[in-house]
Amino acid sequence: MSCPFKPKWERRKEARPQELLAAALDLFVERGFAATRLDDVARAAGVSKGTLYLYFSSKEDLFKAVVRESIVPMIGEAEGVIDTFEGHTEELFRHVMHRWWDNVGNTKLSGLPKLMMGEAGNFPELARFYQDEVVNRGERMVATMLRRGMARGEIRDVDLEIDARLLIAPMIMMMMWKHSAGVCEVAPEKLDVYLEHYIEMALHGLLIRRV
Repeated sequence: MSCPFKPKWERRKEARPQELLAAALDLFVERGFAATRLDDVARAAGVSKGTLYLYFSSKEDLFKAVVRESIVPMIGEAEGVIDTFEGHTEELFRHVMHRWWDNVGNTKLSGLPKLMMGEAGNFPELARFYQDEVVNRGERMVATMLRRGMARGEIRDVDLEIDARLLIAPMIMMMMWKHSAGVCEVAPEKLDVYLEHYIEMALHGLLIRRV
């Protein structure tokens, strides 16, 4: 006769990868990459370290999975919106920036840029991975939005490479502010205000105003 009660730590197999990724994200943001141990990730997810190794071969593999399952899909979503959006580029820009802030800037994912900047020198392979998967693709996404606006005569001619980076930089800075207690700290409730001011300033410099 089988026991009707299962141990508390035993969970559905298909749920474990997502639970491990969630636990890893929390610990990576809280402690940094170097200080995060796989033992702690497994414990936080309620599984054994052996179970963790069934899904991820190393801490580097786990970190890459966190990025690919969290931030990368957000970039893909924005790319899809840009490809199908039918309205004015001003409306598109506002939508993309608000959506990014809601799904990344206002979540635990906002801690990843600071982590990468702080630890890139010690983990160059991970830095290259993050640059390729997140930074470069994000810049291409913004450049595509700018190119669309230029083609439609809605924004002025800009340098796609430089201006894409300039538009991304304030968003990264705001995310770093969230995780820099005591240094350039901004009250969390004011970050949405900063976002609105950033959007207005960016559009003021980009849009072609018709008389």
